[in-house]
Amino acid sequence: MEIQIELESQAQRLELFGPADMHLRLLKNNLNIQITARNGSIILTGEPENVRRAAEIIDRMQKQILQRRQLNENDVREFLAHSMMTKARAERNDVIEVYSHKGIIEPFTAGQFRYIETMLKNDMTFCIGPAGTGKTYLAVAVAVSMLKKKQIRKIVLARPAVEAGERLGFLPGDLQAKVNPYLRPLFDSLEDMMEFGQMRKFMEMDIIEVIPLAFMRGRTLNEAVVICDEAQNTTPSQMLMFLTRLGRGSKMIITGDTTQTDLEKGQVSGLIDASRKLQGVSGIGFVELERADIVRHNLVHRIVQAYDQIKKES
Repeated sequence: MEIQIELESQAQRLELFGPADMHLRLLKNNLNIQITARNGSIILTGEPENVRRAAEIIDRMQKQILQRRQLNENDVREFLAHSMMTKARAERNDVIEVYSHKGIIEPFTAGQFRYIETMLKNDMTFCIGPAGTGKTYLAVAVAVSMLKKKQIRKIVLARPAVEAGERLGFLPGDLQAKVNPYLRPLFDSLEDMMEFGQMRKFMEMDIIEVIPLAFMRGRTLNEAVVICDEAQNTTPSQMLMFLTRLGRGSKMIITGDTTQTDLEKGQVSGLIDASRKLQGVSGIGFVELERADIVRHNLVHRIVQAYDQIKKES
């Protein structure tokens, strides 16, 4: 099979090919294809599946250059890894289907792929990692996918509001006005996976709940996916309360970044406490995402790295 891809400019060609054509050699060696550059275009030759995958990767490379004006070897390796994971997932039919026009949500890194596998395999999953690694987004995607497949009847998204103490009474407005700013990231994830009207309908029917963590007390949730976001801001007692809400046929996902705890000095994080106490318990999975799993703007990765370096030096 042969595919010809037109390049938009000479400047893009230099960025796309990499130093001494390094980027093209990575594609050629990993996908076992032939790549020929000719008159402002690239010709890919080889097995149909490999050629199509190479064309998709080159398309992503070109889009990144247009959006960010830069492309490096690590980016190309990440695109290759993502392509391999997508192929493996398709073979196992581990598709995360959602309601939006996107159709499916895909992991972009090996760590994210491992995270999804862990969530699907276990009834309870703890995920710890820095900002931008998709902890909350992928948890919501798995929940929405299970709802669409009718594997569950309900999604509950909980988050500690106003730091760890949930002091909602000090804020102006009614309850909805008080908690909405702290639950906004969860709404953002949901809105990316279904139309607003559908999301609103599900919330009115109580199929989807987005609530402060304190509102979980006294409940037992059956046939549901229950997500606790920003769990580093829970106390051990709050975490125990949340974990014991798990009912029959349900799945629980706890996410957080232990480097961004807003608890008062000397107070133990419920996320850290639970991670220590529950290691080795059957049915509970643990995933740690790293800086390499950050999928936001490249600058986010560098910001996290800079803060980590300062913390090590201090």
